[in-house]
Amino acid sequence: MRAQLGDQLVIESPTTGATRRDGEIVGLHHADGTPPYDVRWSDTHDVTLVFPGPDAHVRHLKHGPGSIHGPSGQHAAEEEDVSLRTPQEPGPNPGDIGRRVAAERERQGLSRDEAARRAAMAPDYLAYLEERPADPSLATLIRLASALGTSVAALRGGGIDLPPGQGHALLHPELRDLSPDECRALLSTHGVGRVAVSTPDGPAVVPVNYEVTDDAIAYRTMPDSVPAAAVGAEVAFEVDHVDEAMSHGWSVLLVGPARVVTEPDVVQRLAEHAHTEPWAGGKREMWVSIQPKRLTGRRIRPVDQ
Repeated sequence: MRAQLGDQLVIESPTTGATRRDGEIVGLHHADGTPPYDVRWSDTHDVTLVFPGPDAHVRHLKHGPGSIHGPSGQHAAEEEDVSLRTPQEPGPNPGDIGRRVAAERERQGLSRDEAARRAAMAPDYLAYLEERPADPSLATLIRLASALGTSVAALRGGGIDLPPGQGHALLHPELRDLSPDECRALLSTHGVGRVAVSTPDGPAVVPVNYEVTDDAIAYRTMPDSVPAAAVGAEVAFEVDHVDEAMSHGWSVLLVGPARVVTEPDVVQRLAEHAHTEPWAGGKREMWVSIQPKRLTGRRIRPVDQ
């Protein structure tokens, strides 16, 4: 038995020959197309690893002129000798979910094999999701979101242009103060935060890409920009995260004086070890450092956790 991605695995009744179950082959474990296969079943949309028995056969799909369309609008499957098939043309471009999965996996520094292991799925199936338009089941998305440290909503791209926090509140929430060590851990080594400054036009809060160096926060900007107005003043810097699906969240607030980093060796070290270029683009070579005088944080979670 040999198959290619997109073929159908059909399991028939040994007595009547009627189809008992069928599904799309979405993952191959051997380059020659021999079993086992990752199959997405048409009745449940779940993906499972299958070692076909004697009651199973592969239905190779052809989509040439004159193919018969079934009730679902798809071409009906026809039996075909796989040895006579012409090489497959390159697959279509990946869909939005596949692009988001691949981007998040690469941002986390995970190989495809490691991400697939964490998500309890075959690497070939993860490759299929990343490289082709796909509609994975909710269970698959939940496993992927957990493996990549993100949410199903983020992988689906839902609410990307909406402000966070529009979900329902927890039934029994608990608002807990965080210790300084917990705040430092949540700040991590880098990310996107908001700096609150006073400008000639009044108070302003702007997002910046930041780095953590020793106990200070540092970010790149341009002279005469709004973030540069922090220099010489005591400012507030805030980082937070909201889990829309679980209605959890936390925030960390850092307050302290801001200054321009002028030491050449420190500037060079910051530039060399920066985790990302400023998202806003442009030439931003002015580093601003905020030394915390006060570091506080709070977390919202269910009362029983």
